Amino acid sequence: MRIPFVKMHGLGNDFVVLDARRDTLIPVTNDLARSLADRRTGIGCDQLILLEASGNADFRMRIFNNDGSEVESCGNAARAVALLHGEPCRIETNGGIIAASPADGGIAVDMGKPRFAWDEIPLAYAMDSESMPVAWEDLENPIAVNVGNPHVVFFMDDADAVELDRLGPQIEHDAIFPDRVNVNVAQIVNRKAILLRVWERGAGLTRACGTGACATAVAAMKKGLTDREVAVTLPGGTLTIAWGEDGHITMTGPAAESFRGTFDPADFT
Repeated sequence: MRIPFVKMHGLGNDFVVLDARRDTLIPVTNDLARSLADRRTGIGCDQLILLEASGNADFRMRIFNNDGSEVESCGNAARAVALLHGEPCRIETNGGIIAASPADGGIAVDMGKPRFAWDEIPLAYAMDSESMPVAWEDLENPIAVNVGNPHVVFFMDDADAVELDRLGPQIEHDAIFPDRVNVNVAQIVNRKAILLRVWERGAGLTRACGTGACATAVAAMKKGLTDREVAVTLPGGTLTIAWGEDGHITMTGPAAESFRGTFDPADFT
């Protein structure tokens, strides 16, 4: 039996999408996700996305990073699957229900409300999450925020100067983050623009991270560094992030389908 897939991306953050909303597929395991994500011997992607039926929303989206770990939320994937769905939709994730709809500039996703409490990130013990009393070399006093999954954000004068490929995994796996963490290094350009690089939990350096852009934008807004709507530019392109008076984050940006194909599960067992 061959399994169909759709290869998609949002600003170069790429996905293999499996659709089990109507058709029963083989069980997706951590090992299968890791094998399919391998860029040399599999299809290749940052995340494997599994769509399933949901009793609480239009459908459920499960997200597996390329190391096989399952995570709670992915903003770029939300835009991609909303494009695939073809109309406004509510998407159940392990991080909560989000809503997506077509918009100027691509797809707009209501990412819900950010959470800043230490036990909502989560952190290993109580501390000031808006200026954490911790440091990793020159990366110090980050702000922690959960936008469906956990993030820490460092504001730097020169984001490109940070050795994120070396420091990122150290921070991701630090014991202070019991669920690991996504690491964002940001540079404020002006009150309407941010430059951002992201070490993504379970995936490494990425061309774009939607939840990272959301986390960084609301962190900057909370600190009074930017306006309530800002353009966040990552290596793969730019997302527009707005933090509404109702507390909800709206992320707007493009998504695209790359190609379709099938695979034989027997090749990956």
